[in-house]
Amino acid sequence: MTQSFNRSLGPLGVLFLTLSVASPVSSLFAAVPGMLHAAGTGAIWAMALASVICVATAYVYAELSSCWPVAGGEYVFVARTLGPMAGFVMLGVNLFNNVLFPPILGLGLAAVLGAVVPGVPQVPLALAVVVAATLVALLEIRVNAWITGAFLLVELLAVLAVVWAGIALPERGFWLFLTDPVMPGSGAALPGRGVSIGIAAAIATLALNGFGVAVYFGEEMRAAPARIGRVILWAALLTIAIEGLPIAAVLIGAPDLPALLAMDDPFGFLVAHRLGRLAGQAVALGVAVAIINAAIASILSTARFFYGTGRDRCWGAPCDALMAAIHPRFGSPWIATLATGGLGALCCFVPLPLLLVASGLGLTAIYAGIALAAIVGRMHGATAGAPFRMPWFPLAPVVTLAASLYLVVLNALDAGEGRTGLIVTAAQIALSALYYGLVVRPRGAWTVHLPVTT
Repeated sequence: MTQSFNRSLGPLGVLFLTLSVASPVSSLFAAVPGMLHAAGTGAIWAMALASVICVATAYVYAELSSCWPVAGGEYVFVARTLGPMAGFVMLGVNLFNNVLFPPILGLGLAAVLGAVVPGVPQVPLALAVVVAATLVALLEIRVNAWITGAFLLVELLAVLAVVWAGIALPERGFWLFLTDPVMPGSGAALPGRGVSIGIAAAIATLALNGFGVAVYFGEEMRAAPARIGRVILWAALLTIAIEGLPIAAVLIGAPDLPALLAMDDPFGFLVAHRLGRLAGQAVALGVAVAIINAAIASILSTARFFYGTGRDRCWGAPCDALMAAIHPRFGSPWIATLATGGLGALCCFVPLPLLLVASGLGLTAIYAGIALAAIVGRMHGATAGAPFRMPWFPLAPVVTLAASLYLVVLNALDAGEGRTGLIVTAAQIALSALYYGLVVRPRGAWTVHLPVTT
């Protein structure tokens, strides 16, 4: 019999963990400069469009998670509505995304710390981050909730520094960005273009992702069916605010707007310019904390994902029992946690560009899968018992499906990384379907197991 988690988390603890995985601060510094390069001040419109997609997808996650607040997350949603084959394909795609995220974070940390400690070795630092995060993730979940909450406070201080640096000495008004967006050109600002805003909106959609991770902690949350939907919505709204406000502030306060739009670190530059070099270094450390925090929370959530796969007999004996083992003292899926950290540590020796390619466009497949699950679940009554019901159905899943299709088309038009990402994701889907057909299905009917969700 599979061991169960202790329900020791309240909504605030799950919110801390979810925001830590979403890591809006690290996304702000890593992804948003690409939005500014692509669309200039049109990034405001791009963020607004992405926020609509984010809220719509959050509603989809909220309804499905309130019906099935279990550690398997998205693959459970899809398996219960679209069937076992589709569910296992979702499991496979999610496995790649979950496993590769911590080493990607670790390898990216060296670039952030370079502003404070030049010449930091990338691979040893990444390895240290993944190993340390794994050891922390072995602890009791409430301890991890408080640790990630404390780290979040440090991250928010970095965001407040950026916002203050922008609004303390404003150079221009906010409405100008809505009525007359401009984008960087060769030595001067050019009028903004709708296509560029669309590309930036795709970047913003990826940057805002992570709010749905709350479902992985559903089995450790008290009264999860009634409460987890609101946690997901709050996580989405807070992520939008944490990323959106600094963008507006940096554009308002930029002393030289065309130059700032072309910078790789516009936020760090503005803080250092307005508040001094030490403040800029402190913000860089805040971003480093955000990355470490995201690594801890990501290993926590991925370990619970692997726990779900073990309970659902995805790997065969004895791996299934090992993945579903719960530590007698800490109440954590300790072997699944060590497996997650071990795979992440091995991936630290893979070049970062290759890891990014290997991660593919899994988010697009996941969004499309849960949107279809929400529609079919309503049509066939599978989600009839969900305590949280999204308003204006089927608007939210339709918006999510449209956004997924847009991301696919956008990447298909990119002959380089975009098409490569589509090919990688198609390969992940094919491999998952092949494994299901050759290994899982011959063992008998595959069903996902649902614990008591009180």
